[in-house]
Amino acid sequence: MKKMLLFAMTTALFSCSQPSENTANEAFIKHYFETFNKHDWKAMAAMYADTADFKDPSLGKGIVKQSRENTRMKYAALNQVFPDLHDEVINIYPSGEKNVIVEFVSTGTAPDKSTFELPICTIFTIENGLITKDFTYFDNFEEGGK
Repeated sequence: MKKMLLFAMTTALFSCSQPSENTANEAFIKHYFETFNKHDWKAMAAMYADTADFKDPSLGKGIVKQSRENTRMKYAALNQVFPDLHDEVINIYPSGEKNVIVEFVSTGTAPDKSTFELPICTIFTIENGLITKDFTYFDNFEEGGK
Protein backbone atom coordinates (compact mmCIF):
# COMPACT_ATOMS: atom_id res chain seq x y z
CA MET A 1 0.00 0.00 0.00
CA LYS A 2 2.84 2.41 0.85
CA LYS A 3 4.49 1.67 -2.51
CA MET A 4 1.27 2.41 -4.38
CA LEU A 5 0.78 5.67 -2.47
CA LEU A 6 4.40 6.70 -3.14
CA PHE A 7 3.97 5.82 -6.83
CA ALA A 8 0.74 7.85 -7.05
CA MET A 9 2.34 10.85 -5.34
CA THR A 10 5.42 10.69 -7.56
CA THR A 11 3.27 10.41 -10.68
CA ALA A 12 1.10 13.33 -9.59
CA LEU A 13 4.15 15.46 -8.77
CA PHE A 14 5.81 14.69 -12.11
CA SER A 15 2.65 15.29 -14.12
CA CYS A 16 2.06 18.60 -12.32
CA SER A 17 5.56 19.94 -12.97
CA GLN A 18 6.06 18.72 -16.53
CA PRO A 19 3.08 20.36 -18.28
CA SER A 20 3.91 23.87 -17.08
CA GLU A 21 7.22 23.83 -18.99
CA ASN A 22 5.62 22.25 -22.02
CA THR A 23 2.61 24.56 -21.84
CA ALA A 24 4.80 27.68 -21.77
CA ASN A 25 6.89 26.50 -24.74
CA GLU A 26 3.78 25.42 -26.64
CA ALA A 27 2.16 28.83 -26.08
CA PHE A 28 5.39 30.53 -27.18
CA ILE A 29 5.44 28.53 -30.43
CA LYS A 30 1.73 29.18 -31.07
CA HIS A 31 2.52 32.90 -30.73
CA TYR A 32 5.46 32.43 -33.12
CA PHE A 33 3.13 31.09 -35.84
CA GLU A 34 0.59 33.86 -35.18
CA THR A 35 3.38 36.39 -35.69
CA PHE A 36 4.50 34.56 -38.84
CA ASN A 37 0.99 34.64 -40.29
CA LYS A 38 0.73 38.39 -39.57
CA HIS A 39 3.98 38.80 -41.55
CA ASP A 40 5.51 40.70 -38.63
CA TRP A 41 9.04 39.58 -39.43
CA LYS A 42 10.72 41.93 -36.97
CA ALA A 43 8.63 40.61 -34.05
CA MET A 44 9.11 37.02 -35.21
CA ALA A 45 12.87 37.44 -35.52
CA ALA A 46 12.94 38.90 -31.99
CA MET A 47 11.74 35.51 -30.72
CA TYR A 48 15.16 34.06 -31.65
CA ALA A 49 18.41 34.37 -29.72
CA ASP A 50 20.86 36.97 -31.08
CA THR A 51 22.40 34.14 -33.12
CA ALA A 52 20.52 30.86 -33.59
CA ASP A 53 21.43 27.54 -35.19
CA PHE A 54 19.38 26.59 -38.24
CA LYS A 55 19.12 23.37 -40.20
CA ASP A 56 17.12 24.35 -43.24
CA PRO A 57 17.47 23.06 -46.80
CA SER A 58 16.95 26.61 -48.08
CA LEU A 59 20.10 27.73 -46.23
CA GLY A 60 22.37 24.89 -47.35
CA LYS A 61 23.69 21.75 -45.72
CA GLY A 62 24.44 21.31 -42.05
CA ILE A 63 23.96 23.85 -39.29
CA VAL A 64 23.97 27.51 -40.33
CA LYS A 65 24.17 30.29 -37.77
CA GLN A 66 21.76 33.16 -38.43
CA SER A 67 21.31 36.50 -36.71
CA ARG A 68 17.90 37.95 -36.00
CA GLU A 69 18.41 40.32 -38.92
CA ASN A 70 19.26 37.39 -41.25
CA THR A 71 16.03 35.72 -40.17
CA ARG A 72 13.97 38.87 -40.66
CA MET A 73 15.44 39.45 -44.13
CA LYS A 74 14.92 35.81 -45.21
CA TYR A 75 11.20 35.86 -44.41
CA ALA A 76 10.66 39.39 -45.72
CA ALA A 77 12.19 38.30 -49.06
CA LEU A 78 10.03 35.15 -49.14
CA ASN A 79 6.97 37.30 -48.40
CA GLN A 80 7.82 39.51 -51.40
CA VAL A 81 7.57 36.45 -53.65
CA PHE A 82 4.48 35.07 -51.87
CA PRO A 83 2.40 37.97 -50.48
CA ASP A 84 -0.18 35.61 -48.95
CA LEU A 85 2.42 33.39 -47.25
CA HIS A 86 0.71 31.34 -44.55
CA ASP A 87 1.56 28.47 -42.20
CA GLU A 88 -1.23 26.17 -41.03
CA VAL A 89 -0.20 24.29 -37.89
CA ILE A 90 -1.32 20.67 -38.00
CA ASN A 91 0.05 19.57 -34.64
CA ILE A 92 2.40 20.67 -31.87
CA TYR A 93 4.39 18.06 -29.97
CA PRO A 94 6.16 19.35 -26.83
CA SER A 95 9.30 17.30 -26.22
CA GLY A 96 11.11 17.61 -22.92
CA GLU A 97 11.97 20.90 -21.25
CA LYS A 98 13.44 22.73 -24.24
CA ASN A 99 12.03 21.31 -27.47
CA VAL A 100 8.79 21.69 -29.37
CA ILE A 101 8.18 19.84 -32.62
CA VAL A 102 5.70 21.41 -35.02
CA GLU A 103 4.05 19.82 -38.03
CA PHE A 104 2.62 22.42 -40.41
CA VAL A 105 1.81 23.19 -44.03
CA SER A 106 3.19 26.32 -45.64
CA THR A 107 1.28 27.83 -48.58
CA GLY A 108 1.52 30.84 -50.82
CA THR A 109 0.63 32.38 -54.16
CA ALA A 110 3.13 34.20 -56.38
CA PRO A 111 2.16 37.28 -58.41
CA ASP A 112 1.98 35.05 -61.53
CA LYS A 113 -0.74 33.06 -59.67
CA SER A 114 1.49 29.98 -59.23
CA THR A 115 1.02 28.40 -55.82
CA PHE A 116 2.88 26.14 -53.47
CA GLU A 117 1.82 23.85 -50.63
CA LEU A 118 4.66 22.39 -48.58
CA PRO A 119 4.38 20.05 -45.57
CA ILE A 120 7.10 20.95 -43.04
CA CYS A 121 8.31 19.70 -39.68
CA THR A 122 10.39 21.94 -37.42
CA ILE A 123 12.10 21.16 -34.14
CA PHE A 124 12.46 24.31 -32.07
CA THR A 125 14.81 24.49 -29.08
CA ILE A 126 13.82 27.19 -26.61
CA GLU A 127 16.25 28.38 -23.97
CA ASN A 128 15.80 31.38 -21.67
CA GLY A 129 12.61 32.33 -23.51
CA LEU A 130 14.21 32.48 -26.98
CA ILE A 131 14.60 30.08 -29.90
CA THR A 132 18.21 28.92 -30.05
CA LYS A 133 17.75 26.16 -32.64
CA ASP A 134 15.38 25.91 -35.59
CA PHE A 135 15.82 22.56 -37.34
CA THR A 136 13.41 22.46 -40.28
CA TYR A 137 12.72 19.47 -42.50
CA PHE A 138 10.80 19.34 -45.76
CA ASP A 139 11.01 17.60 -49.11
CA ASN A 140 13.50 19.69 -51.05
CA PHE A 141 13.41 17.45 -54.13
CA GLU A 142 13.49 19.47 -57.29
CA GLU A 143 12.15 18.20 -60.60
CA GLY A 144 14.83 17.10 -62.99
CA GLY A 145 16.73 15.05 -60.40
CA LYS A 146 18.67 17.88 -58.78
